[in-house]
Amino acid sequence: MHRLLTPESDHPGTDDPAVQAAAGQLARGALLGLPTETVYGLAADACQADAVQRIFAAKGRPADHPLIVHLPPQWEAGVAYFASDVPAFARALMQTFWPGPLTIIVPRQTGVAAAAAGGQSSVGLRCPAHPVAQAVLQAAHSRGVLGVAAPSANRFGRVSPTTAQHVAEEFETLTAEELLVLDGGACAVGIESTIVDATRGHPVLLRPGMLTPAQLEAACGQQVRLPHEVDGQPAPRASGTLESHYAPSARVRLMDAKALQQALDLLGPDVPAGRIAVYAPQRPRQAGIAWHAMPSQASACAHELFAVLRTLDAQGVALIWVQTPPDLPEWQGVRDRLQRAAA
Repeated sequence: MHRLLTPESDHPGTDDPAVQAAAGQLARGALLGLPTETVYGLAADACQADAVQRIFAAKGRPADHPLIVHLPPQWEAGVAYFASDVPAFARALMQTFWPGPLTIIVPRQTGVAAAAAGGQSSVGLRCPAHPVAQAVLQAAHSRGVLGVAAPSANRFGRVSPTTAQHVAEEFETLTAEELLVLDGGACAVGIESTIVDATRGHPVLLRPGMLTPAQLEAACGQQVRLPHEVDGQPAPRASGTLESHYAPSARVRLMDAKALQQALDLLGPDVPAGRIAVYAPQRPRQAGIAWHAMPSQASACAHELFAVLRTLDAQGVALIWVQTPPDLPEWQGVRDRLQRAAA
């Protein structure tokens, strides 16, 4: 079993024993289960190529699929170290939303964090808001760790973890020396960060999260485009943008409210217990269906989404039927994760 450490407070200082142990783990090139406000990350020193390869190996992730580099709260020096150019609109986004659930892809300094960037000439940067992550990043920085690569702490393509226990279960075969898991409680946001590409002269939304396009546009003063609206240079590869992702073992099917009700009606009153789960606002009439109520607020749904999928999966159901969330800006991130889980 992993060493699962808990800081002495919810807002620990850099001298907290658990924080110091986590910083030491990163400095020596080992893996760390790192809590952030979005999801738990499988973290390693972004500038140690061997450490980064341990992330790819543990996750079963292709080495050309880039990782996001996490920076401490005093992020300006880190940006200058990893980025060769930061457009004005990108800096405005950083100043508005960092620390927070926003990743910005910028041109990468030559010779810096090539393995973490998947060999691309760009790199994704983020400054997380979770107080435990901030303390760890600061403590690690004092040990020479300038940035921490930290994709979601799950096997590649599977459901992201939002608790320390999820991480421990996901990588139960790794030893305590190979993986230390830091318990920072349940993640507040619950889905991964919004990703904005800043390498092509204007902001391009590559992955929706809990920040809406309107919020991004208000901060940077430019229209935020979608990938298909940009001509010329192709988009950089980015985390979590594959068609199929975030998938439980059970088959996920998305349906609008009418289609979901019709599918339930076709089942009739006698449904074998434990075969089908439903994630929707209304409880099905059939007694044999596992049901979890979908919240009416996007933020509440995002907060619990991955935990719900994991819980239903753990019940051994074969199918998870999900009512499609509203087609509204604040629901974009949740809809994106569900569409990829169902792909």
